[in-house]
Amino acid sequence: MVRRIAGPLAFVVIGAIAGIPAASKAAEGGVGFYLLGSKGPAAAITPPPGVYFQNDVYYYSGNLGGGTELPTGGRLAAGVDGKAIIELPTFLFVLPEEVLGGHVGLTATFPIGWKQTNARATFAGPLGGTASANASDNVFTIGDPVVGGYLGWQTGNFHWQLGTLINVPIGDYQKGELSNIAFHHWGADISAAATWLDPEIGLDLSGVLGVTFNAENPATDYRTGNELHFEWAAVQHFNEQFDAGLVGYVYDQITGDSGPGAKRPFKGHATAIGATIGWNFKAGDVPVAARIKYFHEFETKNRVKGDAVYLTISVPLSSGPTPIAAQ
Repeated sequence: MVRRIAGPLAFVVIGAIAGIPAASKAAEGGVGFYLLGSKGPAAAITPPPGVYFQNDVYYYSGNLGGGTELPTGGRLAAGVDGKAIIELPTFLFVLPEEVLGGHVGLTATFPIGWKQTNARATFAGPLGGTASANASDNVFTIGDPVVGGYLGWQTGNFHWQLGTLINVPIGDYQKGELSNIAFHHWGADISAAATWLDPEIGLDLSGVLGVTFNAENPATDYRTGNELHFEWAAVQHFNEQFDAGLVGYVYDQITGDSGPGAKRPFKGHATAIGATIGWNFKAGDVPVAARIKYFHEFETKNRVKGDAVYLTISVPLSSGPTPIAAQ
């Protein structure tokens, strides 16, 4: 069973398309539905009215050192390490009508992927109990779809957006398993993004600040606390085809986990820094934007500490004369 821009920088407008959601670390399972690092260069640039497609392949590998425990699937796990490869196809529709002087974008993402989790010890039940050793779990499954929308504006070189994402808990979730891609609870993320893009010198400075709110998981009686995230990017465009720069994020859980299934607050924190390279080209007459991003996490608390890689491809399916750049 399956288990879970204008001028020489015209391409900078295929990959600013989404604000892809899906996985972060304390939180139940060490994961929040907002995918840290999903925003990057051109984060606040709204593409011209039309329909766009972006596909992210996300790889993560990390471990939880010492005797730190992680709540997952209604159990506690200690000595955790794991890997995940998740594909995140996303569709974006930018409406032609102006709203409050800006344009509205609507997004939908449908995660599917593989996850492996190993633990030196697990405890039956979130409050502890019978222990077992050397547990392992592998899944290939579908996650919860994430829908969202944003309103974006532009004044000269300055772009900004206000947006929201909603996690819809209909993916494949297995209570008691160490590995799940679905979250089995509603969640909402609100964010504000800004980008300064100077086409004369090719400099892109972008930042996104957001807060994730989580409902309780009815299968485990566990409610992940509210999560603050900030992502940034500083990228130099060298010509129409190539850019490179630095990226990073900061994650901080601002309220503790709660509910009958929570043993203790498990407030998490992490910082990451990395690099990105973008490449723009045409497949026939279709403009394509490709990007790779690498993040290394440090200063983590109550979270798996590891490395993440994104491979992103963005294309317009139907749009005006100016296409949009992979984040």
